[in-house]
Amino acid sequence: MNSANLLQTAVAAPLVASVLLFLAKSAPLAVRKAIALVGFALPCAIAIALFCLFSGAKDAATGYAFFSECPWIGVESLGVGLKLGLNGISLPLFVMAAVVGLAAGWRALATKDAKKPTLYYATLLFIETGLLGLFASEDVFAFYIFHEFALIPTFIAILVWGGCARKNAAITMAVYLTLGAMISLAGLIAFYVNLDAGVPFDFIAIKNALVSFDTGTQSTLFALLLFGFGILVSLFPFHSWAPDTYSAAPTPVSMLHAGVLKKFGLYGLIQLGAAFLPLGLADWSNWILALALGNVLVIGLITMVQRDLKHMVSYSSVAHMGPIFLGIAAFAFSGGEVTGLGAAVMMMFAHGLSVALMFHLTQSVADRTGTLDMPSMGGLASRAPVLAGFFVAATMASVGLPGFANFWGELSIFVSLASLKPFWLVALVVASIVISAIYGLRAVARVFYGKPNAETLPPEKFDAIRDITPAERVPALLLFAALVAVGFVPSLVTDELNPALDKLVSEPCVECAAAECTECVVAEVSAEAAPAPAATEAVPAPQQ
Repeated sequence: MNSANLLQTAVAAPLVASVLLFLAKSAPLAVRKAIALVGFALPCAIAIALFCLFSGAKDAATGYAFFSECPWIGVESLGVGLKLGLNGISLPLFVMAAVVGLAAGWRALATKDAKKPTLYYATLLFIETGLLGLFASEDVFAFYIFHEFALIPTFIAILVWGGCARKNAAITMAVYLTLGAMISLAGLIAFYVNLDAGVPFDFIAIKNALVSFDTGTQSTLFALLLFGFGILVSLFPFHSWAPDTYSAAPTPVSMLHAGVLKKFGLYGLIQLGAAFLPLGLADWSNWILALALGNVLVIGLITMVQRDLKHMVSYSSVAHMGPIFLGIAAFAFSGGEVTGLGAAVMMMFAHGLSVALMFHLTQSVADRTGTLDMPSMGGLASRAPVLAGFFVAATMASVGLPGFANFWGELSIFVSLASLKPFWLVALVVASIVISAIYGLRAVARVFYGKPNAETLPPEKFDAIRDITPAERVPALLLFAALVAVGFVPSLVTDELNPALDKLVSEPCVECAAAECTECVVAEVSAEAAPAPAATEAVPAPQQ
């Protein structure tokens, strides 16, 4: 099996497993769980293998590896179809989606007495297929369709297996995300309409066709993508659907949605917005700054006053979207430097792992105490020290402590915004660390230290509490290991990410359409002796 087929297998495996579950619905539960486990584990194993093979497999001209096309899926006359491939930007996010998918799947399989288990596992596998597909898609419309493929079963899972507020949460989510999906689809269609005739609607073809729009067109297209994707990603003030949705959703769905699916819009803004609409990004960068500060400050302060542990984690997930948006905006503020874009991708990778870990551990706490009300807990560290250790580590990762992948994302975002004026705006961004430290450490203190609440945790109930089980440790160790690995060796991500970003925003050679041309060096050297052009192609920094 060649590497392109491996990528296809990783995307298709969860879907095939879900179909097999329905065919084997009368089989013993252990058999169905084994099928589901293969559907979650195989993509993770393949993703790690592709990560190791990527450097030797990528194409020097395009930066993509494992490219494949399914000619029987798509509309050739419209230039759209199912094209799969990974570059240095999508690779870490694809691996993150596979790791979180396995952790969430393991969490679901370890749940006892799940209602309608076959349908439950199949729904999660459908979601995982969409998540893997959207990061593996090289065709823009396939990228969008895979998102919808993951979103629809997410809605169903919340409605069927969610908590007491699941109906209101599912309806609110459906209204907001349908609106966001329609706006973003309008932006993608408008982008497609403005392409020259015959240009396929995929990332490589658009780059090689030297696509360039005038400033007004770029501004309009970017606005549609920003607000469409912004609603899907819970950009302030379009965030209100997210905390209630994550709180009402079953834990594996919260892990998949908050950890992975929410990165769809941010990934699209980088691969499409920064690459092909830099002037539009510059036009809207001040708006991004203002709205992202709403995530950082307003939602951060709301997070601080939460009593419900899962609500706290849900709001913190929304608050952490702010720095990622700021990293994208920094591309314009810095005049076209890619440091902010790289920081955004690193933060997306780290946030996906850390928030999934937080949701997993939160459910473990609720399983032992029978409540999510933090003031009703206390002292759990004495009964569940391993659980407490994982929770403290996950909290430190979310805060951005050195040694975790989040540190490199947050540090790079602050560096990318160093030129921002006035300087107090940078101070407001840095304040996000203080805010997240306050609500994170307060949760640790309330849940795991101090005296247990005598009313909700009387001595007989408190003494019966046991530490985290082996089945619960597997997803925790998986997510924790990925965070620490990149935390200590960030080059695991940046070695391929930085060249991919440079290629993404570089101007292709007009002679050969290659982003990095070695055969036209003589022409470039000769051009240096020519008079300077009247206009520059650099991304203008927005007025402050």
